[in-house]
Amino acid sequence: MTDQVLTIIDNGVGRIRLNRPKAIHALTPDMCEAINQALLVWRDDPAVVAVMIDHMPAADGDPKLSRGFCAGGDIALIANSAKADCIEAERFFHVEYRMNHLLFVYDKPIVAFIDGIVMGGGVGLSLPCRYRVATERTSFAMPETGIGLFPDVGGGWFLPRLAGRIGAWLATTGSRIDGADCVATGIATHYIGSEKLDALKADILANPTALSALLDRANEMTPESRLAAQRATIDELFASDRYEEILAALTADGSEWAQKQLAVLATKSPQTVKVALRQLVEGAALTDFADNMRNEYRLACHIIRRPDFVEGVRAVIFDKDNAPRWTPATPEAVDDALIDSLFAPLAPEQEWTPLPETENLP
Repeated sequence: MTDQVLTIIDNGVGRIRLNRPKAIHALTPDMCEAINQALLVWRDDPAVVAVMIDHMPAADGDPKLSRGFCAGGDIALIANSAKADCIEAERFFHVEYRMNHLLFVYDKPIVAFIDGIVMGGGVGLSLPCRYRVATERTSFAMPETGIGLFPDVGGGWFLPRLAGRIGAWLATTGSRIDGADCVATGIATHYIGSEKLDALKADILANPTALSALLDRANEMTPESRLAAQRATIDELFASDRYEEILAALTADGSEWAQKQLAVLATKSPQTVKVALRQLVEGAALTDFADNMRNEYRLACHIIRRPDFVEGVRAVIFDKDNAPRWTPATPEAVDDALIDSLFAPLAPEQEWTPLPETENLP
């Protein structure tokens, strides 16, 4: 279907290799479709015992083209569709969220090697997997509030299940964390030096039934997590689910770290920060991942029709002036009625559904 993702079977391992290096392997609808089709075929193939997800190295050896696992989704495609009739954007979200759900309910072990940049869609491609291998090059973030979107692809499920208020901090600020932080928070299950990945992958391909044991044997002691040192502060200052109360707590604290968070938050869409906080509350209460993805699809369909998304992409991705003009411009101007409207159900025929092959799975 597309050469931007390679799907092959290698000695009992279904391999998914992202192959769009110039865009840091950002996902397109066709890539998500190809991944879904491969996973469904492999699910029923007794010769496939495990799945491995990683990214192809740059063909010309340029390290700049090998700097990330997956930088997200094709934001330009979504934004251009949002300026028009939103049909392509909605199709993208629908198929991508089906991929997130399929990965989550998949009954064969999947290992994702999150080496390099892991953002947005890359988070949704890896966090549902049973094993997530971070390295010293891992840079993880959910930066969607900076472009007027929200932490989707399962963020409403995974982020509130992190310890304390780390999920709320990541969702609202879009902060980046490294591989050691990913292990400390449970985002990653293993930590391995990047120079050892090829050997580990070769071992897995040689003996895929020993996947778990091979990962455990290769697992290394992580460096000290800088995020762990901030845990208590994050839990205290991001304790509230109300944006105005978080801002008040940061202002009252007045520390250098708190002032930095205030400066970061000042660049984010007030609308989508409030959406993210409510999204995490609702996601924490859900017991079915499919219900979370249905909730996120509703948000996506509503939010791309609001001014902030197109404006955020203009400022950050297209024009790169980093001076978005948010509507509404302040947290106080984003009222509950607006947020309620963004969480509203869609017409029955427009609602998100999982792949038919997974509809009866939790």
